[in-house]
Amino acid sequence: MNRVIAGFFAFILLTGCKSTPQSDFIRVSDGIFVKGGEPVYFIGANYWYGAILGSQGEYGDRERLIRELDHMKSIGIDNLRVMVGAEGPDNEPFRVTPALLLAPGEYNDDLLDGLDFLLAEMKKRDQHAILFLNNAWDWSGGFSQYLNWNGYGSIPNPNLPPNTWPQFMSFSGQFNGCEPCLGMFEEHIRFIVGRINRYTGTRYIDDPVIMTWEIANEPRAFSDENIPAFESMIGRMAALLQKLDENHLITTGTEGRHGCEQSMELFERIHADPNIDYLTMHIWPKNWGWLDITDIAGTIDSAIVKTNLYMNDHFEVAERLGKPIVLEEFGLPRDHHGFSPDETTRYRDRYYNNAFMQVMDHVAVRGRLAGCNIWAYSGEGRAAEGRLFWQPGDDYLGDPPQEEQGLNSVFNTDSTIDLISGYNRSLDNLMNK
Repeated sequence: MNRVIAGFFAFILLTGCKSTPQSDFIRVSDGIFVKGGEPVYFIGANYWYGAILGSQGEYGDRERLIRELDHMKSIGIDNLRVMVGAEGPDNEPFRVTPALLLAPGEYNDDLLDGLDFLLAEMKKRDQHAILFLNNAWDWSGGFSQYLNWNGYGSIPNPNLPPNTWPQFMSFSGQFNGCEPCLGMFEEHIRFIVGRINRYTGTRYIDDPVIMTWEIANEPRAFSDENIPAFESMIGRMAALLQKLDENHLITTGTEGRHGCEQSMELFERIHADPNIDYLTMHIWPKNWGWLDITDIAGTIDSAIVKTNLYMNDHFEVAERLGKPIVLEEFGLPRDHHGFSPDETTRYRDRYYNNAFMQVMDHVAVRGRLAGCNIWAYSGEGRAAEGRLFWQPGDDYLGDPPQEEQGLNSVFNTDSTIDLISGYNRSLDNLMNK
């Protein structure tokens, strides 16, 4: 495996590079996204495994990546939310393999190359990336792996009994106040943000294909006691990112109230920070008990009502702060909670239709809801026959390794694809009026 040490890239000169016109970047102006002075709204997708597919190692598949980028472009998906890379040793149970950050300061060069390639291919298609830099959850290492590296002990993997989710969350929440962890994360941020794409020769900080640096996927305090440290961590990383890169947007990656210890005040405080350019929210009806998986047909309408109430609460905060907001994660199982693309998605399509309509309503009045990213695009990938969970060598799907493969996946043969395509055509027509 090719590896590169973080300090080894110091030879790269960050001066004398050709600058990119500022009009090429997505900005915030008057509380909405703009590019070249024109409003930007989108219906996009989560595509967390994109950089892995872009790699040339044993886990990469560039031909699949190119086909899937072409397919997404053909249905109007121009915004992809992507994981920069996983942390920790490979082949950990229920964790993304391969990892990008193998050990502190030690990188898998194949994965760096894959991220470069992904961004270069997205640039060809005029697509934009939201790049998340860390993860509060176990499935990619994230907070808990930083803690393990800094002497906090073994990670209580919640997927392996007798470990529990409360036990894991208590462990992960310590990241917010772990000074060595935060210093290590800052070095990772400097390394990634300071990179030059080897395919385009463009510095990441000068590349308009990157829309956003996102501090983490679903960062949380995980307890009331950790809230001050959590707020401090978000503010500290946002300030660092703004110092390093004035061209790109910065956001938190939070779920909203559900990721802020059920406190809308906390949600508002972390997004009021002047270094945070826009708000985020995630919505998971099944995980939050809004959807009964034994009666999806009978509970889908009430789930939509609760979804809209949740969204409206967050719109009010966005309005007070004068910033855009993105619904950057939302998903729903198939009609009978199966995992095969052969099963229908009538109720998921109804749920997605509601979310897409919300975006369209905001486009019409230049409202704060700037876009949404479905969870998640799985394209032509298919789960391995005869098992529920991912193993090395299986296709990557939008469902991370700790979830049943196909659980929330949007496959290229699903009726949901036509729904996305139709809404993106309508969105283009409305924007071009």
